Amino acid sequence: MIKMIALDLDNTLLNSDKEISKRNEQVLKQLHEQGIRVVLCTGRPINTIWPYIEQLGLTQDEDYTITFNGGLVINNNSREHLFELGMKKSDLSHLFDYVRSEKIPLDVLDFERVYELSDNPGSIYRTVLRNIEFNDLAMNDLPETTYSKAVMAIEPEKLTKIISNLPAELKAHYHAVQSQPMIMEFLPKNLNKAVGLKALLDHFGEDFSNLMSFGDADNDLEMIKAAAQGIVMENGLPNVKAAATAITDTNDNDGVAKYCERYFATLL
Repeated sequence: MIKMIALDLDNTLLNSDKEISKRNEQVLKQLHEQGIRVVLCTGRPINTIWPYIEQLGLTQDEDYTITFNGGLVINNNSREHLFELGMKKSDLSHLFDYVRSEKIPLDVLDFERVYELSDNPGSIYRTVLRNIEFNDLAMNDLPETTYSKAVMAIEPEKLTKIISNLPAELKAHYHAVQSQPMIMEFLPKNLNKAVGLKALLDHFGEDFSNLMSFGDADNDLEMIKAAAQGIVMENGLPNVKAAATAITDTNDNDGVAKYCERYFATLL
């Protein structure tokens, strides 16, 4: 029995204007009111997606969000961390060596803010991620804290070339995943959205047989495979669609709502 719906944002729940459509909003609100847990799953911090949380009414005491691609499970109201998994500064040394030698922009995030490395070329991450503190800091001056991820935010045509030539050493040390055409993320090796979702399911005494997940991109693949109902958008990547339980309509055609309306017809 499905008790939780996990939703990727960009190109899944959000349309091309970065909005939750009225149809998606109404269906998810109805399901939430019927006791189905609605959980947004994103690479972003919670502050940057708060308008979406409020729009869907996910502000009850037992509402949670999966942020940092599974690295942090956070209570929407109390902001208590149910689960977190990150990296030490020393864990990032292989990536630091690579971007320094190749002169590639890099941003590093803890669980509260972004550090844009000032000794590297400028990043476009500030134009992508809003409502979060940015600090310009030299690589050597980064504090000794826990980091959630590192991000290459570069024009898509440049990023594509970088990804095609990414050293095997980096793939061995990190879970490297492209979340948007202009964003490549470097996460702890064994981290993905399914890891955060497992922690949340465990908290409620549930498991993946109780999960429906919606996604489109490589950083959604694990939660699509793990869920009893792994639904991929028509606009999703071919390899992600191949892992799906079902394909729904595109993010611009209310694909989330359309699938939920059919599956949860008796509740709606």
